[in-house]
Amino acid sequence: MIPTITAFERSPDGGKGLARDTRVRWALEEVGQPYAVRPVSFRAMREPAHLALHPFGKIPTYEEGDLALFESGAIVFHIAEHHAGLFPDDANARARAITWMFAALNTVEPAILELATARLLEGDKPWSRERLPLVADRVRDRLKQLSAHLGTADWLDGVFSAGDLMMVSVLLRLRASGVLDEFPGLAAYVSRGEARPAYRRAFAAQLAINAPLE
Repeated sequence: MIPTITAFERSPDGGKGLARDTRVRWALEEVGQPYAVRPVSFRAMREPAHLALHPFGKIPTYEEGDLALFESGAIVFHIAEHHAGLFPDDANARARAITWMFAALNTVEPAILELATARLLEGDKPWSRERLPLVADRVRDRLKQLSAHLGTADWLDGVFSAGDLMMVSVLLRLRASGVLDEFPGLAAYVSRGEARPAYRRAFAAQLAINAPLE
């Protein structure tokens, strides 16, 4: 059965791959699972039909037969559990890959989202000039720790896994701020993720939805 995911009808980022449906597309491409996409407008995201799939009115969602999921991390976890390619065969390595998925979403991403909010939504506030450097430094602290763990390795735990997929997806949100460039090892890590054929296919697919209207 071909699963169906939802994505922004017109993404706020204009197709730069920062919307969370890109993570799900990437996972499906990595495991070679065909999928369908149902674009959803901002208006439709607030309507009962979509809220029945995602109680918080966000994207992505994932439907496969009687199963309906929301939250990109949960969806990627489900894909990795049911298809070869994103979790190692070794039980301990699999547990570590899951740990890195949680770390990406719970430890690294919150600080990055706080920085994005401070830059894009609070930049005109009188207190923003003092707060922004503090928020950026919290991100740098996380990146220093992550960079120290990665060292000169290609991936977080030997081979590419769902943990790397989630971490790269999270770090991509930093590119516009310039903070990622302060950590060449992590910038190269992100570039390796983007260079994967599965990521390229996922990116191209979501970009096509956001192509300029004629």
